[in-house]
Order: sequence, then C-alpha cells, then structure tokens
Amino acid sequence: MKVKGEITMLEHSQTIRAELLNEVKNMTDEQLNRKPSPDVWSPGQILEHLYLMERVITGGMKQVLMSGEKKNVSEKPLELVIDRSRKVPAPENLKPAEGPYVKDELLSKLENSRRELINFAETAPEQDLNEKAMKHPHLGDLSLKQWVEFIGYHEKRHLLQLTEVKSAAY
Repeated sequence: MKVKGEITMLEHSQTIRAELLNEVKNMTDEQLNRKPSPDVWSPGQILEHLYLMERVITGGMKQVLMSGEKKNVSEKPLELVIDRSRKVPAPENLKPAEGPYVKDELLSKLENSRRELINFAETAPEQDLNEKAMKHPHLGDLSLKQWVEFIGYHEKRHLLQLTEVKSAAY
C-alpha cells in the first residue's frame, strides 16, 4: 500500500531508468563504444552491466520468492550505493564484454529486463517482499523489497559513472 507522498520502490527505479535513457538517447553506436581509457567501461559496457545485474537479481528474487524461507532483516542504507568514492568491483558474471555494442540492442535488453522486474514486483505478495531475503555480497541480507530498490540505486551509481565517461570521452 502506498502512503500519500511516498515514492514506491518501482517509481524510484523507473525515475532513474528514465534519466539513464535520456543520457544515452542521442549517442551513436560509435560513441556508445568509446572508452576514455582502457581501464574504464564504455557507455555500452555500463548499459550491458545494468542489464546483466537486473536480469540476475530478478531471477534470484523469483527463486527466493518460490522457495526462500522468511527472514527478519533490517533495512540497509541503500543510498550508500550511489557513493562513487567507494569502489566495488563487479562480480565476474556481471562484468560486460568488451563489445562492440549496438544501442538499439542494449535498449531492447534493458526494456526486457525492466519488464521482468516490474512484473515480479507487481505480482509478488507484499508480505513476501518484506519477509523474504537474499544475500548481497557487500550489504548482507536484503529483503526482496530492498533488492527492488537496490536496482534503482545501483543504476543511479552507474548513471553518474556514465556521465563521467561521457565528459572524459567527448
């Protein structure tokens, strides 16, 4: 249930996604694949990473929803995820390939992964979202509700990274 003035977990993620899409809408495929330096992800790699994350997290949440036991977990300060001064390496299975990437393909993948997330969040029982949890490698156990919120914060972190990469590469 939504309290007046409260931003739902999905609205937050959707707002960030709209900002992200706005940031890349005028980029060409060539710009999407340009890296300011060899050790920095290109905008295309950032988008691929976000797609991989959303897909893996949503899949994990579906498994926990079906079989996970209830856990009493405390809420974590997810806004810390946005802090880019704290470097957190991506797990190997969530690191993007070198590319090259095609913008329309990446946007389609992001649209599909977001559709899956929305479907999950809108159909999962609210009680289960609050009472079932999944482990995050750095934050510990997060409720499924916080995992949905985490996706938005994680995307905001990479939106900031994307902005930095664009400034450095162009």
